[in-house]
Amino acid sequence: MPRLKKAFANQLFLFAVSVFMMGLYSGLYDPSFNNYLAQVHHVGAVARGGLEFPRELPGFLVVFVFTALAFFADSRIAMLAALIVGISLWGQGFLAPNMRMVVLWMLLWSTGAHLFMVLKSSISLRLAIQGQEGRLLGRLGALEASGALCGMLVVYLGVSHFHFSFGVIFGIAGIFALIAALFLYLLDPKPIKRPPHYLLFKKKYNLYYLLSILFGARKQVFMTFAPWVLIKVFNTQVQTFALLGLVGTVISLGFRPLLGRAIDAWGERLVIFLESSILVVICILYGFSLYWFSTRIALAIIMLCYIIDQLLFSVTMARSTYLNRIADSRDDVAPTLSLGTTLDHGVSMTIPFAGGIIWTLYGFQWVFVAAAAIALLNMGAALFIPGIEKEQLEDIPS
Repeated sequence: MPRLKKAFANQLFLFAVSVFMMGLYSGLYDPSFNNYLAQVHHVGAVARGGLEFPRELPGFLVVFVFTALAFFADSRIAMLAALIVGISLWGQGFLAPNMRMVVLWMLLWSTGAHLFMVLKSSISLRLAIQGQEGRLLGRLGALEASGALCGMLVVYLGVSHFHFSFGVIFGIAGIFALIAALFLYLLDPKPIKRPPHYLLFKKKYNLYYLLSILFGARKQVFMTFAPWVLIKVFNTQVQTFALLGLVGTVISLGFRPLLGRAIDAWGERLVIFLESSILVVICILYGFSLYWFSTRIALAIIMLCYIIDQLLFSVTMARSTYLNRIADSRDDVAPTLSLGTTLDHGVSMTIPFAGGIIWTLYGFQWVFVAAAAIALLNMGAALFIPGIEKEQLEDIPS
């Protein structure tokens, strides 16, 4: 009993449990959502693309929502975010008989999820020992990934062996989010220090803004239509998505540290260029494997591309390190990152609707031809990133 009391008095323990619980909910919810739309509400390609507008709108507005709530302490906003996520998951699972209610619950979920993402890093940093911030962020990230792995395993076993319905999956996910809210409530609150800028635009950072816009477009095409191809064309079930998520997450635990070393050793220009090159190949294979190979081989190729694409999302850290390297001051970094995220989500709201129209009029393969074109633009933009050696030479006084 004394050990239990001591554990609950430990701020880092309380926060770590909440992070793990949020990972658990995402491992249950993320691999199930697209199948839920297809199997329960029979959503078509255009409607699926259109749903990304309300799904991504809170991400676009999150900085303004956060500003409006900034009179609360940090852990209280995080608790509210987890509470909203938990309630909205229960709503999606049991109180969504039509698409209007689906959109309502999805808006609430997205608001809570994006708010928690904003607060997670700042609370982590204030709980870290000085000089060990990176180590703590890494450990908490690994803990969240472990929670997601456990959640995906529950989905896989639950659907394969116990025939879980989507209501049961979302209900369990909601319980984990509500447990996270409870642990965040027990966390000592700390008032938020308002920064001088929430969003910052400078001409010097134009390339970073462009990279953010291109990433938002590329990200949303794959987040929306990569699983949709597997569901609609290959009739892939939710337990298969859970298994693909398990494989991708396990590989990412080793891939992310290697990627970080590659960014330090090779620089952001080469890493982003290589990512874009690989993405062009993935897009072409995703769009045309079914026409070039047998159905069985095409499915295997597309599943492999799905996993590789999930790994490539980690390259977003290269954009952050590039900004950090060229920033005029440390104070510029956070508000510029916020503007980059806002631009990213602004594109994310509109691109999928266009993709749904292209799918309906011309076929799914042309959605991925368009995604390949975006990847080519990203390759071109990457060439303008200054190399580390060039910057060092420019810093030498003449």
